[in-house]
Amino acid sequence: MGVPLSQMWTVAKYVLTQRAKGIKRYPLVLMLEPLFRCNLACAGCGKIQFPSHILKQHLSPEQCFQAVDECGAPIVSIPGGEPLLHPQMPEIVAGLVARKKFIYLCTNAILLEKHLENYPPSKYLTFSIHLDGIRVDHDAAVCRDGIYDKAISAIKAAVKAGHRVTTNSTLFENAEPERVRQMFDELAELGIESMMLSPGYQYEKAPDQEHFLKRNQTIQKFRKILATPKKAWKFNHSPLFLEFLKGNWELECTPWGNPTYNIFGWQKPCYLLEEGYADSFSELMNSTSWERYGRKSGNEKCRDCMVHCGHEPTAVDQTFSSWKGFLKVVSMTIFGAKDSNRPLPVQSPESIPEPLYTPADHELIQLGTVNDTECDEDAEVLNLSN
Repeated sequence: MGVPLSQMWTVAKYVLTQRAKGIKRYPLVLMLEPLFRCNLACAGCGKIQFPSHILKQHLSPEQCFQAVDECGAPIVSIPGGEPLLHPQMPEIVAGLVARKKFIYLCTNAILLEKHLENYPPSKYLTFSIHLDGIRVDHDAAVCRDGIYDKAISAIKAAVKAGHRVTTNSTLFENAEPERVRQMFDELAELGIESMMLSPGYQYEKAPDQEHFLKRNQTIQKFRKILATPKKAWKFNHSPLFLEFLKGNWELECTPWGNPTYNIFGWQKPCYLLEEGYADSFSELMNSTSWERYGRKSGNEKCRDCMVHCGHEPTAVDQTFSSWKGFLKVVSMTIFGAKDSNRPLPVQSPESIPEPLYTPADHELIQLGTVNDTECDEDAEVLNLSN
């Protein structure tokens, strides 16, 4: 695993403390979403589809700190939108570092080199760079040429400056396993700390509805991607989650493990579904009907979901809650994963949903985003008047 011992120990101590207190539902990672605004219009993302008056809004540092303190999770992931468009992001990060929270600032890296000097290196801060494949695949996924090269340049600059750097990759039906493995090789040479992987979740608002993975497709694809992994490849995942992606380990979703806070409040039930908001973390935990979510619930929206934010917390919990999970992790850590796979689950034929957006709709959506010329620091907050 590509995670520092200090972070692993902090998480282990936190999980064991919750279990010792008899707390069954506890957060592991807070998904702190300070804005939806972005300088890309990725076809598989549903965040920038909000109207312009929503895209102009962002959380204040005080709102961020209150959410972090209220939640109490040891790790804070800052997605978006694009967090580096937030005018007070350095202040937010500094406040979280002072609280000794392990931060993953998720960025497409377009603005990272420009703002790098505003973020002193710290063991508590990691830049998580969004990369969905080698150059041709990543640029296609984000719907703009040249973004892969910008991301690689930013990774090199951040590593050279002494920062912790990871990558996060969301893979869809059209991801070619051999090219994904090629990306692993290229990233390993750059000296990054680790890589995060996840199958794409079917955002209802995403312009591209044709390339989301069904469950068996996910398993088949990740078996090829993760077959005979190289020693140079380091993943920011529990070994149990990687086995889950290959269909060799059962994990049920624990949506409360990665709660989300954004400009609307505490999102029910998770980062990926919008089914109302709570005013406080306590209300989120106590008023959400958790039994309605996860694959076993029969919820159609959860049927094919295998994303990391719902299942990684389950993997961590199983590591510490059973000897079976603990010994499996120890074995995989020492000896590595084996390529012996279970038979694929039997599934009934499934219909492919009709696209909610057409290519023409996507072109209109892109008009409301920030383009390359608007990535100037003075313009980052102002160019959303359309």
